[in-house]
Amino acid sequence: MNFIFISPNYPPSYWQFCQRLRDNGVTVLAIGDAPYFELCEPLRSCLTEYYYLNSLHDYDQVYRAVAFFIFKYGRIDWLDSNNGYWMEQDARLRSDFNIRTGLLGDHSAVWGRRSKMLATLREAGLPVLRCRPASTVQEVRDLLGEIGGYPIVGKPDIAWTTSAKLESDSELNAFFMGKPMGTYLFEEWLEGEVCSYDAITDSAGEPLFESMSVWPRSIANLARSGENMAYYTCASMPEELRELGRREIRALGANSRFVHLRFLHVARYRPGAVYGGEYLALDANLRPADCYLPDMINFAHSTDVYRIWADMVVRDCRLLPDSGEHHWCAYAGRRDHEPYAHSHEEILSRYSARLALCERVPENVPEMMGNQMYAIHAYSEEEVREFIAYVHELS
Repeated sequence: MNFIFISPNYPPSYWQFCQRLRDNGVTVLAIGDAPYFELCEPLRSCLTEYYYLNSLHDYDQVYRAVAFFIFKYGRIDWLDSNNGYWMEQDARLRSDFNIRTGLLGDHSAVWGRRSKMLATLREAGLPVLRCRPASTVQEVRDLLGEIGGYPIVGKPDIAWTTSAKLESDSELNAFFMGKPMGTYLFEEWLEGEVCSYDAITDSAGEPLFESMSVWPRSIANLARSGENMAYYTCASMPEELRELGRREIRALGANSRFVHLRFLHVARYRPGAVYGGEYLALDANLRPADCYLPDMINFAHSTDVYRIWADMVVRDCRLLPDSGEHHWCAYAGRRDHEPYAHSHEEILSRYSARLALCERVPENVPEMMGNQMYAIHAYSEEEVREFIAYVHELS
């Protein structure tokens, strides 16, 4: 099997996808915009060949790199980046080179735009937030009249970009100011926790592995207030979320994928909207979560999602059995400039027996993740919240 992996060096842990493929006997070919000797050694050691480009944004260059690999190695069985930023380009390359394992260019109209994705989910009967694509302030005001006013969330319609919470007319006007003309998505704001349904599916769309993670603080609020990032992977998930995740996979045709589907667990509701306790579909990322979440899933469930994914690619099944060990794994990020009550050394001393990860956050990781991160094994949600409070307590 020949697999072309696009941009295998980002996020930093993605070399493990390449290694597990190589362990399965796959010829792993990579295309990236980082010089070869800047790749980490484990990544270099598992690549059959690496094609360096000065820009992955230049489609003609990437096209020629794929054509070169086909000339040298023959038919390409898979091509992917597992990265939301490159998903549309991945799909275009598959279409242009007739690589049938994966999402194709004609599918990107649905999963490449939030508005189309949410419309598809609504048509499939999944509960979603009230929202509207808009390119003018007046169109947004029509939505405000429908949902009863501010706050609302505004975001570019492109699925991999982040969102902003808007609470007034001045903030709405500022949102459009200086932005390029185009359509943005606006949706009602509801209080609650963001939960993810993470899964690896086979060619029939059946989950080979499932997990749930929770973000108790809104990403939009984090960007607005500069709060510290915290989230955690759970030992189990409610059946309601499991069923919604599986329905969403079927609605989007997310077969043979690692998916990261986000839902809002509503705490409060507006009149005429939804009731507290329901899970509402927010968006669907037909790729793994960024940054540290795949590793946290591994720690929480005593497993190896990189291997499960590689086995799916090669054999369309899961070979790694469930260990039966399921706990929590919690992340807390800190910013260098904040006056924290507890020092780095105190955190290491207090949690040394349960520390899963502790490192400086790479500079190319989103700023909201913090500058220094800690992740621990935990045996209850209460321990998770105590850990986050301790790491983030200010002096």
